[in-house]
Amino acid sequence: MGKTIEFARPDGKQAPGYLSEPPHASGAPGVVLFEEWWGLTNHIEDTANRLAAEGFSVLVPDLYRGAVADTREEAGHLMEGLDFSDAVSQDARGAAAYLKQRGAKRVGIVGFCMGGALAMIAAMHAPDFDAAVIFYGYPPPEAGDPSTIKIPIMGHWAHHDEFFDAAGVDALERTLEANRVPYEFHRYDAKHAFYNPGGLGNYHPESAETAWKRSVEFLRRTLG
Repeated sequence: MGKTIEFARPDGKQAPGYLSEPPHASGAPGVVLFEEWWGLTNHIEDTANRLAAEGFSVLVPDLYRGAVADTREEAGHLMEGLDFSDAVSQDARGAAAYLKQRGAKRVGIVGFCMGGALAMIAAMHAPDFDAAVIFYGYPPPEAGDPSTIKIPIMGHWAHHDEFFDAAGVDALERTLEANRVPYEFHRYDAKHAFYNPGGLGNYHPESAETAWKRSVEFLRRTLG
């Protein structure tokens, strides 16, 4: 269903990505999808294809430029070498512009794990997006002020997350609530990366399917 493409970044450089579109792509709402710390894996491509089957045009920027991690150590090394600011200000914004050039009137951003943190940074700093869905990942405080978010966001969090603890999620929710940011948070009796059948081995089918259905409904409601 999908294919590898190149798209232009705001700085004029070309970036690789994976594009997946519905059968009738003209005018379909767009989604920029951020990968987990593993890279642009088959699982992320499958997720893009699944979103496309729901009627969205999806572009996944290949943040690691072809590299994919097989171990947690490799994934951590790749993530540490990633310029988060560049990923948001250049790759994400370039991907959004590409989708709009192909007819998308509204574009959302979705991210998992590391990509979830990046999606929230985009919600804070990138004016190109109309909604955001975050799966179990939030950025450090120095990445920006969540109270400045203007777009609706949905967050999916695991009660037993070894990477992003519940206290951090609670603090984030208090900030959003106090500043009237339009948000929906859902918590699951699961572990980190519960949507991924591979990866850390924490796949939780019931939570994954519930989060997926909620996300699709949210994107349809916010993107049209």
